[in-house]
This record gives sequence, structure tokens and C-alpha cells, in this order.
Amino acid sequence: MTTDPNRGIAPVHYGTSTTELVSSQGRTIIADAVVAKIAGIATREISGVFDVGGGTARVVGALRDRIPGARVNHGQGVAVEVGEKQAAIDIGIVAEYGVALHELAAGIRRNVIAAVERMTGLEVTEVNITVYDVVLFDENEQPGETDGRPRVQ
Repeated sequence: MTTDPNRGIAPVHYGTSTTELVSSQGRTIIADAVVAKIAGIATREISGVFDVGGGTARVVGALRDRIPGARVNHGQGVAVEVGEKQAAIDIGIVAEYGVALHELAAGIRRNVIAAVERMTGLEVTEVNITVYDVVLFDENEQPGETDGRPRVQ
């Protein structure tokens, strides 16, 4: 191993496929919440994903978003099992209407596997995706908001 002569330490190379989580120098433990957060962010990057999580997770997330200063929970709607070398991931989504759901799931799966394996060195054994709902953009409008006029006089 070569060292950086200016700093006297070995350079770190991220993104290599030979990442060792257990070495003679110690163990690296990656928490479930970290893997869930990475998977949640990678899921939201895919076009056609309206939201992540089922009904309860989305309600809790919406309430949390209304609290001033509250942080976004990127792991919402994502459940993971992390072992020493592998991870299994379950993701629930709400899709936009008109998107081919099987293609959306394949795109999410590819993106999540790539992100988790690249960032953690864990082998992703499976990514299970549940589509909880399909949303039309006008479904989120409140009644009476479409034309700006009051409903009653």
C-alpha cells in the first residue's frame, strides 16, 4: 500500500468493488438507518415516484413536515435487514399515474442496488418494491382550489 508523502497516510479509494467491512485493522458496522436513508434517497431520484411509503408512513411524514425545523426522514417507507456483508431492502412507493409500474420498479431496484453497494460495500441480495397507490396530480388539490372560486355563496 502506498502512502501520501504529504500526509503520511494511505489514500482512501471510494467506490471500489473490493471494499472490506471486516479487516485485520477492525470492523465497519453500517447501521440499518443508514442503508434505509441511502435507499430512500435513491428511490426518490427515479422519475415516476410520487412518494415513498404506505399510508401510515406518509401521514406521519406529512405531519412531521409541518413542524418548523423538522428534518425530512429519507428512510420513510423503507425497511432493511443488514448483516455483516449483505443487505435486503423493502420499499413501499406511490407512483405517478401513467408510469409503467414494472419498469418503474426495475429502475428503482437498479438505482438502489447501485447506490447502496457503492456507498456501503454491502452486497444487496434483494430489493422488494410494493406499489401502494397511483396518484393523479389533481388528486392532491383540495376541493375548491381548481378555479379559485368559493363553492358556496
